[in-house]
Amino acid sequence: MSLTPQADQDTPADQGGRHGGGGRKGGRGTDGRRRRRRALRWSATVLAVVILGTAGAGYLYYQHLNDNLKKDDLNIGDAKDRAARTEANAAGQTPLNILLIGSDARDSKENQKLGGAKETFGGVPLADVQMLLHVSADRTNMSVVSMPRDTLVDMPKCTDPDSGDVYQARERAMTNQSLGRGGPGCTVATWEKLTDIHIDHFMMIDFSGVVSMADAIGGVPVCVNANIESKDSKGHGSGLKLEKGTTYVKGEQALQWLRTRYGFEDGSDLARAKAQHQYMNAMVRELRKSAKLSNPGKLRALAEAATKALTVDPGLGTVAKLYDLAGELKKVPTSRITMTTMPNAYDTIQTGRVVPTEDATKLFRLVREDIALDGKDKKKKSTEDKGSTDPAAADDEIAVQVQNGTRTDTLAPASGRATTVAGLLVDKGFTRAVADASTTPVEDTTLVRYPSADLEGDAQRLAKALGIPTSAVEKSTNVSGVTLVVGADWREGTAYKAPKQDDRTPDTAEALNASDTKACMKVDPDFTW
Repeated sequence: MSLTPQADQDTPADQGGRHGGGGRKGGRGTDGRRRRRRALRWSATVLAVVILGTAGAGYLYYQHLNDNLKKDDLNIGDAKDRAARTEANAAGQTPLNILLIGSDARDSKENQKLGGAKETFGGVPLADVQMLLHVSADRTNMSVVSMPRDTLVDMPKCTDPDSGDVYQARERAMTNQSLGRGGPGCTVATWEKLTDIHIDHFMMIDFSGVVSMADAIGGVPVCVNANIESKDSKGHGSGLKLEKGTTYVKGEQALQWLRTRYGFEDGSDLARAKAQHQYMNAMVRELRKSAKLSNPGKLRALAEAATKALTVDPGLGTVAKLYDLAGELKKVPTSRITMTTMPNAYDTIQTGRVVPTEDATKLFRLVREDIALDGKDKKKKSTEDKGSTDPAAADDEIAVQVQNGTRTDTLAPASGRATTVAGLLVDKGFTRAVADASTTPVEDTTLVRYPSADLEGDAQRLAKALGIPTSAVEKSTNVSGVTLVVGADWREGTAYKAPKQDDRTPDTAEALNASDTKACMKVDPDFTW
């Protein structure tokens, strides 16, 4: 059976040129939305590879598998844009953060055949799938956050480790262009700048890797609530044709499922993303079944496909390291794996592009603070009780700028607030605290900001002295030193009372549990047969 997918044709509104990636071989045009129909086809496979790891490694010759793996630098951004290393919990355990990247590279005949678009053969690749996999410090739960490929983000300065080419920082660029700015290490750097989450590893896969893994697994069960054929009278659709109920798909059918938009729910990319998450969860379950088999042939095929499909950072650059990682990931029950999509809203300037919302900021905080997205965490020891990454200086050596951010939509700034709080800090021993009247930010809640990892300990010490939660301590390149922004929640008085923290996963994250075997895609009546 041919593995070449039928064209999931665009409507006129979807058509356009390809965005220049600014990469090593020069830019080339594309339409952002057009590629979204392919974007998630890698997602399930990459996640599944991570969760399975190299289950068959014990049966195989290690050097051969090691040679299959391709490696690239982990982070090629500026040091100032990098997130501080994640702290250990009270038991000395640290979370794992792994960025999963799906490349649209057409750097081989096989990739070009699967991806189509002959005119883009050998061009600059785009990171059309980006998913952050977070494994909790105690290995009891796992969270996955996917970012839409059309998200506008601020990209850091990146330096290509091979050519030495420097890509200057950019504002409001499409996130998938990061891969063309020196490699996957720039995609990692972009995520760290946006989320302030330290990323430990990355794994990248391309078109042909998806197909090889899907075939090696032997099929993934998917469900539709009615007969579906993803093709309309004008030929729009992926060509997926399934009967009502559950079907095991692989090869071309698996690709069609992963790229179907016409026929699922309202025909939007949100519906496609939901189908992708269902596929990923089912694939995880199938892979875990395979990992328990005693069939050397099947395990060998899975391990061969996985190692040939992946590009990883040096920290995962051997089969032994992947095997160790798999051992850590297998500790997480399937019932504690939560898939989410970064909350977003359409940009008001660039049509068809999206930007992170306040809910996205909250979601990133939950991941950063190692809070389970399924809401089943046991009560943890307060993060205030943990030591900082970099020890704090003595209180009288910490320079603090205090800004008045108390203005609201209905109230003017509370007069003299920065001066009052700066005086309070001096009385507490922070003798280098001064009021900063050069700027008047607007913040609903009081924040402590710091510009680089070496000042994180100082910022946390300041927050602890005032009773400000560590969740309100954040890295920001908009400040030059430790900065206290007095928010609208502290317009008066000398004692700060922290607001009650809401640690619930936002509804807009569209959370889906990996153990949900009853998930079934709703079919648009116009696409039934």
